[in-house]
Amino acid sequence: MTFESWIVLAVLVFMAVAFLLEAMRPGLILLSAAVVFMATGIITDQELIAGFSNNGLITIAVLFLVNEGIKQSGLMARLAQAYLPRKRNRMTFMLPRVMIPVAFFSAFLNNLPIVVNFSPILIRWAEAMHISWKKFLIPLSYAAIFGGMCTLIGTSSNLVVHGLLLENGDEGFHLFELGKIGLFISVFGFIYMSVFGNWLLPGEKIKLITDSNNGKDYYYNLKLSENSRLAGLEIKNKRIAGLAGLEVHSIARNNKILYPEKSNLRLYRDDDILVTGSSQRLNYILSHKNVKLKGMEYLRHENPENLKQYEVVLSPRFPWLGQTVTEFSFFEQFNAVVMAIHRNGERITENLSNLKLKVGDNVVLLATEEFHNTWESSQMFYLVNYVSAFHRDKGTRVKWTALIILLTMVAAIIINELVSYGYGMRLNIFIYVSFAALLLIWLRILPQQNYTKAVSWDMIIAIASAFAISKAIQNSGVANLLAADAISIVRSIGPAGVLAIIWIITSILTEIITNNAAVALVFPIAAMAAQLLGVDSRPFFVAIAIAGASSFMTARGYRANLVIKAVGKYNNYDFLRIGAPMQIIAFILSVLLIPFFWEF
Repeated sequence: MTFESWIVLAVLVFMAVAFLLEAMRPGLILLSAAVVFMATGIITDQELIAGFSNNGLITIAVLFLVNEGIKQSGLMARLAQAYLPRKRNRMTFMLPRVMIPVAFFSAFLNNLPIVVNFSPILIRWAEAMHISWKKFLIPLSYAAIFGGMCTLIGTSSNLVVHGLLLENGDEGFHLFELGKIGLFISVFGFIYMSVFGNWLLPGEKIKLITDSNNGKDYYYNLKLSENSRLAGLEIKNKRIAGLAGLEVHSIARNNKILYPEKSNLRLYRDDDILVTGSSQRLNYILSHKNVKLKGMEYLRHENPENLKQYEVVLSPRFPWLGQTVTEFSFFEQFNAVVMAIHRNGERITENLSNLKLKVGDNVVLLATEEFHNTWESSQMFYLVNYVSAFHRDKGTRVKWTALIILLTMVAAIIINELVSYGYGMRLNIFIYVSFAALLLIWLRILPQQNYTKAVSWDMIIAIASAFAISKAIQNSGVANLLAADAISIVRSIGPAGVLAIIWIITSILTEIITNNAAVALVFPIAAMAAQLLGVDSRPFFVAIAIAGASSFMTARGYRANLVIKAVGKYNNYDFLRIGAPMQIIAFILSVLLIPFFWEF
């Protein structure tokens, strides 16, 4: 162990701790590690900035523009409404009907905007079908993962591995090369979710008969209005006479939380009443003479008929993370009032004013339609509430144009791949992606005034820094040491054992430090392991790409999972229960099939 090796290992440990504690944004954590390596001479300044010119990174940046253009056109929302089942059926038939189209789009577009756009439509559809939307949101995110691992451009971590291959002097991945494994995982994943989803996913089990409306409930904080006739009434079976369609969840009184099922409660004049009901109850509450929404004093000048309920999920680009709800005023910034905040599947009801905002918080807001018009394309949060009445339809021509551009881009990339097999000529995918992005801007589908907002610069910095950290692991000799240890442990079972260890390590790191950083860190170790074993390194690199895309057990390593966790109000156990078997399926298929398609 050299002095440089100890520095690298120490920085990697501190980096993992910083990710677990969410000390800073991912890009800043990785950039900090890269700068330390440059300051200690482990990498040069040129090696630090080389990642920013990496082919895979530039392609990812331009793909953000394509994704935003498709989103702005309304194409994905329109297609989602078209393919969703019109009739209620068994879960075994409905889940594939929902998942397969999402997987197809995710093979060619960034997963996050697909999930953000489809999830509110899926919730509305489930409510209309009188079935639990909790049965479909996690499968929606998994479908995006399945599609993403089938192509080179389907997920950013695939492009990172591709860029590292080119940087290493190897041949990069072809467009559908990873699909040899991804397709098998997808098929088995569809079957697994269809057969076991109804039992393992949270929410009421779906039956063929229409039994009850298990739609999405919203929480409303109410106060009794002056001279309210409800004062003194008893709460019976969680209901209050005169408040139709609403159930009492709890009452805050004298700094205590009281629950109606535990005692016979009567309403007092100063009670904070927390009730649940469907989204349709909002207008009912606003027009009710005996109750008023808490916080409505901020919007007293607005006509109640103009107020709507919005849900946003705070993204890593939200500038006021770490501030309390009191320190950061949603009303001053967005002319919106906070009605509720959900975190880890639970609604936070106590001490809301002193709650510090975190990435992934699901914030329910009350505002006018102007909020949607102004902040629809904001990158500070994911606007996931969808009500058709205020969705701006840009017209059929725009949707068809966006679809033609997307299909043309995909066709050009496919033709490029076929020509490369036949004649050895292969143009860079970046060219086709750039043309698609520019066409969307030239035709004014993607507004050119704010096109830079579509790019996640934190992800770009994180990936570029991960390349530099990967180089530090290689330069310091840490890759050699770790590869040698792995080989000595599993030498008796050969390269397949090393491949299995590489897959597991990448998968674990993905859940801790995100998938893009994980694949970049494990890449030099895999390259050194192949060299020490005297075998072809490509099977190991394929394993890294597939493992980096296989994030099923938690919401940490995959941003789409994080959004779904907030929107669906899931907890960590929900993901673990349905995701652990799926992770095992992906691991077994990878270890069995990768050596079959790519010989050592």
